[in-house]
Amino acid sequence: MRRATFSDVPVTYAAVGATQSGELMKYPPVGFKPFETAVRLGSGKERFETATAQVMTWQVQSGAGFVIGDIHEGTGVQYTGVVFDDDGTPTNTVLSPNEHHFSPNGTPFITAGMTATLTYRIGPVRIASPVRVVYVVDEPKRHGFACGTLPGHPQSGEMSFVVEHRDDNTVWLVLRSFSRPGTGFYKLVAPILKLQQGRIFKRFQRSLLPGRV
Repeated sequence: MRRATFSDVPVTYAAVGATQSGELMKYPPVGFKPFETAVRLGSGKERFETATAQVMTWQVQSGAGFVIGDIHEGTGVQYTGVVFDDDGTPTNTVLSPNEHHFSPNGTPFITAGMTATLTYRIGPVRIASPVRVVYVVDEPKRHGFACGTLPGHPQSGEMSFVVEHRDDNTVWLVLRSFSRPGTGFYKLVAPILKLQQGRIFKRFQRSLLPGRV
């Protein structure tokens, strides 16, 4: 896992990276509602590689009806950890350049620090949701990323989209999030927002199913 640096506009919540925790559903950040689900996409290495390319090029979001725009690469530097001395005192922050990967058609993969605006239409209303990629998962059998909310987003929180190639050779899309209304206005319409959020989560789950690809 690689976490992004935040030298530009900060995200609108404090618990950056909390979607990595397996205890998210039991112990979410205070005041936030957690969510976790998984959907099987198929099996085999080829399916895993295809799903990875789709997740890492915003196809979960576009498949759910979002228009992806205003994409910026960000700082180009990733946070990889803190080095501690023998007394447990942090001595420095370790930084490394982003590693660039590409889909089979040449589309660059999402990288940590990237920002984008995800626009969703509800009837005649368009809702713009600016996000920042706060970490990227790049492991032999797990690939994905998490994005955190930026000012102007209707929610405050984080959501991760991770493809897993499990030991039984099955391939899964795992979604995790924690969120709360982002502003006073959205608190007033929280029931409507929650209903719409549930619909979007279902669209995320269906976005990469073989019948939809």
